[in-house]
Amino acid sequence: MQTSMQTRWIAFVLTTTAALAFWPAALAQNPARSPGAKTAPDLSGMWMQPRGEKLSARFRAEDAPLQPWALEIYKANREGVTDINRSGLNGLDPEFYCLPLGVPRVYTSTSPIEIVQTPERVYMIFQSLQNPLSRFIYTDGRGHPEGYPITFMGHSVGRWDRDTLVVDTIGMDEVTWLDHVGTPHSDALRVGERLRRVSHDTLEVEFRFEDSKAFTRPWTGKKVLELNTEWEYIPGLICEDRFKEDFSQKSLRDQKDWFEYNK
Repeated sequence: MQTSMQTRWIAFVLTTTAALAFWPAALAQNPARSPGAKTAPDLSGMWMQPRGEKLSARFRAEDAPLQPWALEIYKANREGVTDINRSGLNGLDPEFYCLPLGVPRVYTSTSPIEIVQTPERVYMIFQSLQNPLSRFIYTDGRGHPEGYPITFMGHSVGRWDRDTLVVDTIGMDEVTWLDHVGTPHSDALRVGERLRRVSHDTLEVEFRFEDSKAFTRPWTGKKVLELNTEWEYIPGLICEDRFKEDFSQKSLRDQKDWFEYNK
């Protein structure tokens, strides 16, 4: 009996030892999801710049380090404007012609930004003079595709670094201003963002701007946004009113022969 019990005990110890030895290998073959993917904080909500923000129209007090050709355009965009936070001249502003603000200028608007978060994508909706602008930040591990067309909002991919959403955006149309004060850029612009909810009501966004064609060096900026629970989007404002009358004069819908044409 004693010999039998000793045999079973030895067998138990050997089995347990073998299992423990196998455990690290099993972990190596089945790695856990990254902490960022498990504990990604919720950035959802309606966010906007605080009322009375002194630098609402730009990302920092200092001007961007511009190359000569870009500096010439910047001076033209701000001719006669001395207030560093005042917008550039309307006649040279793409928004004045109802073009989308684009990334990253959308952050220098005083209108709110809505963030909707899903496991594989973060949606950002920006109120603008035209209509709400949508932005998609892919967080499913994909990179920037080759040959992606240049657009006003660019192409954005993101990843979680603990409590921070790290975003990289390329492919932004050089027609857009970088901010409300009239800073130009080229199609080589690359924007890095780090979004972190420092408190329930506060979202901090740090920026890094790189553009070898327009800037003499990379530079940084920052925005702090507050949670807003009272805003409701109103689709379409200025641009609908601005061009509606002009379009009506050209449309068959308002011509006398419309009914004859429609028979």
